[in-house]
Amino acid sequence: MKSKPFNPRIIALALLVATATGIALFPTLQKAQATHNTHTTHVVPQQSHRIEVVFVLDTTSSMSGLIQAAKEKIWSIATTMASAQENPDIKMGLVAFRDRGDAYITRVFDLSEDLDSMYASLMDFRAQGGGDGPESVNQALYDAIHRISWSNDSNVYKVAFLVGDAPPHMDYHNDVKYPVTLAAAASKGIVVNAIQSGQHEYTRPAWQQIAALGHGEYFQVEDSGNTVAVSTPFDEELSKLAAELEDTRLYYGDEATKKAQQAKLDANARLREELSSEALARRDTFNATASGKANLLGESELVDAIASGRVELDEIKQENLPATMQAMAPEKQMEVITEQAQRRDQLQQEIKRLSESRSNFIKEKVAAEGGAEDSLDEKIYRAVKDQAAAIGLTYDSDSASY
Repeated sequence: MKSKPFNPRIIALALLVATATGIALFPTLQKAQATHNTHTTHVVPQQSHRIEVVFVLDTTSSMSGLIQAAKEKIWSIATTMASAQENPDIKMGLVAFRDRGDAYITRVFDLSEDLDSMYASLMDFRAQGGGDGPESVNQALYDAIHRISWSNDSNVYKVAFLVGDAPPHMDYHNDVKYPVTLAAAASKGIVVNAIQSGQHEYTRPAWQQIAALGHGEYFQVEDSGNTVAVSTPFDEELSKLAAELEDTRLYYGDEATKKAQQAKLDANARLREELSSEALARRDTFNATASGKANLLGESELVDAIASGRVELDEIKQENLPATMQAMAPEKQMEVITEQAQRRDQLQQEIKRLSESRSNFIKEKVAAEGGAEDSLDEKIYRAVKDQAAAIGLTYDSDSASY
C-alpha cells in the first residue's frame, strides 16, 4: 500500500492542538492505550467517567415557580456535575408529568449529550393542570426507569431527581406502584433522589420513602427552589465571546447528518434569542468545560475531527464538506481549518478567564449574604458529590457552580 505524503499543514495543526492549555477543545489522548512487551501486544481500555441524569419534573400549575427555576438553573447544575476532577461525559434526560385527565400524563425526552436541544424542549413547558392533590408520580417514575436509554455499565453514575409537590396516586388501576419501579431502578444501578417543592405535610412521607427505596436523598426546597441567581459584570461579555466561539464550528456529513446539525443550530439560535444574559452565561460556562464539549460541538464537527486525528481531510467527500469549502483547493481548506482552530483556542482561553472571574464574583456575593446551604443548587451538589464517589468521581469544591 502506498503511504500518504506528509502534509505540513496537518502537522502544524497537530502541534497547535498539542500545546493548547486550559480547557482546550481538542484533546489528543485516545480513549484507549496500547501496552506492549516483548511477547504480546494488547489494548487496555481507558475508563471514561460518565454521568447520566434524568429530571422527573411535575409540570402542574402549582409548580410554576420551580419550573422557572429549573429553566434558569439547568446549566449551572450541569456545570456543577462537570466540575469533578475526572471531567465526566454528561448526558441529560427529562420526564415531564401531570395527571390523568390533563393534556398529557408524561412526556419523555431521552438521554442526550445535546443539552441545548433538551433545554429547548424544557423552555416549551408551562405549568398547567393538576389542582386535585395527588399526581401521576407512579407513571412518571416508571417511564424514567423503563423508557430512558440508561447505560448497562456499572461504572456510570446513573441518577434521577424526582421534583414535585404532590404525592402519587395509589388508587389508579393498571398503574405500577413506585416500590416496584424503585426495585427495578436499584437492579439497574440507578439512584433516585426526591426533591419536595413546598412544605405540604401529606407529600413528605411518600417523598421520603421514594428516596429511601431509591437509595437516594430526600430534601425540601421552597416553591421558588431557593436558587442562587446573581447577575455579574461578566455575563454580557461572556455571552458575546461564546457566540463567537460557536461561529468557529464547521460541519460535514451527508444530507441526513446535515439535517440533524441544522436542528442543533436552530436550537442554539433560539437559546441565544430567548435566554437572559445570566442564563446564557451559565450555559456558556458549561460549554467551556471539558464535559461541555459535546454539547458545544455536536456531531461531525470538522475542525475537531481533523485536529483530533479521527478523520483525514482527504477521506471526506467534497460534497459532504461545508458548502463554503467545497470549491476550495485542499491547501486552502486546511488553511481555513487551521485558522478556525487558532481562533477557537484563543476564545476558549478568554472564556475560561471570564468564567473564573464570574464564579469568584458570585461566590463572594453569596458568602457576603450568608451562604446558600438551603438552595436547590447546594442540595443537588451535595447529593451528587456523595453518590458519584461510588464510581470514582471526585468533587473538591466546597460549593456548587452558580
